[in-house]
Amino acid sequence: MTQVLITAGASGIGRAMAEVFADQGAEVWITDIDQASLDTMPHSWRKTCLDASDEVGVRALFEQIHDEWGGLDALCANAGIAGPTALIEDVSLVDWQRCVSVNLEGAFLAAKYAAPLMKSAKQGAMVFTSSTAGIYGYPNRAPYSAAKWAIVGLMKTLAMELGPFGIRCNAICPGAVEGPRMEGVLEREAELKGMTRDDVYQGYAAGTSMRSFVEAKDIANMAAFLASPEARLVSGQIIAVDGHTENPDPKV
Repeated sequence: MTQVLITAGASGIGRAMAEVFADQGAEVWITDIDQASLDTMPHSWRKTCLDASDEVGVRALFEQIHDEWGGLDALCANAGIAGPTALIEDVSLVDWQRCVSVNLEGAFLAAKYAAPLMKSAKQGAMVFTSSTAGIYGYPNRAPYSAAKWAIVGLMKTLAMELGPFGIRCNAICPGAVEGPRMEGVLEREAELKGMTRDDVYQGYAAGTSMRSFVEAKDIANMAAFLASPEARLVSGQIIAVDGHTENPDPKV
């Protein structure tokens, strides 16, 4: 039975990933910083309340995974925060550091401690949640975009470093995903640009060739494929699930 760890698995994309893997018969372990949300998750899932950027907590988590599971087949390094929506001159260093810490250092720590478990088994799959902001850039979202670009570099490097041990590494780049996090971005961007939330929403949708936002399950289905034997020779790839972004700076 496949054993998968999903960081930030109690809501949004992470929860959709957990549901898809569980539906396919996998053993699921999720982390999240929100204990209340974890408490609502299915009893069959293992759950750990954890800040993805806390190395002490991450190390303890992987020690527990080793003790209880003996190994790990798949890692979905999904934890992330939106960070500030602001012009670069208005971004504080504190906000920059927090955004980069969760999005990038969280992925680094998960990979750092997953690698020994997968190396010992001579197999495994790491799926990193990046963003189309990690392909095109993202106006008014400098910390987020910088972190998501860095995740792509991390993934590409680990694909080369870990490939000889049978470990595959890929990055999914979601576009605009329906859900509470994107709603917050829409509202902040509307305020920054002096537009309505609906106008900003339509601008994002119009910036894709399929004229649509994506849903969390679209991302989850790709993660499950990348972790499966069907993707046994897919590694080092940046895969956008975004309806084909044409315009990274949405306008009406």
